[in-house]
Amino acid sequence: MSKDSIKMIANNKKARFDFFIEDTFEAGIVLHGTEVKSLRMGKCSIKESFIRPEKGELYVYNMHISPYEKGNIFNKDPLRIKKLLLHKFEINKIMGQMAQKGYTLVPLMVYFKGSLVKVEIGLARGKKLYDKRQDIAKKDQRREAEKDFKVKNLY
Repeated sequence: MSKDSIKMIANNKKARFDFFIEDTFEAGIVLHGTEVKSLRMGKCSIKESFIRPEKGELYVYNMHISPYEKGNIFNKDPLRIKKLLLHKFEINKIMGQMAQKGYTLVPLMVYFKGSLVKVEIGLARGKKLYDKRQDIAKKDQRREAEKDFKVKNLY
C-alpha cells in the first residue's frame, strides 16, 4: 500500500447540502489506540459533528467513534472532544476567516492516508432555504436530462 493511498472511513454528505464550502483543509487528529482500531473497522459518524477553536487550537465535537469490541478498559468515551492537528499558519488563516460574519468549520470526511487518520475540514457559510431549493431543482434537472439522454440512446 502506498503512502498516498486514501481509504475513506466516514463522509458528511449533509454538510455539502447545508453549507457553501469555501475552503478545505487536511488535519490530523489526536486519537487513542482502541479508537484507531475502531476506525479501521469503519465505526465512525460525523453527521452531527462540528469544529470549534479554543485557545489557538481546533477541536472537533460530537464525532462518534464506536467503542472497540475487544478494547475493554482501554475504550474511551465515544463522543469525547478530539484535538485537530494543523500548522500554526493554517490555524491563523482559519481563525482570520472565521472572524468574518457567518463562517463555520465542519468536518467533511474522515479517512486513512497511508497509516494516518486524517480529517478533511471545510470552512463553510450556511445556506438559506432558497439556496437548498435551488440545489434540489438543479439535481432534478440533471436527473431528467440524464433520463432523456438514456431514452434517446435506447432507440
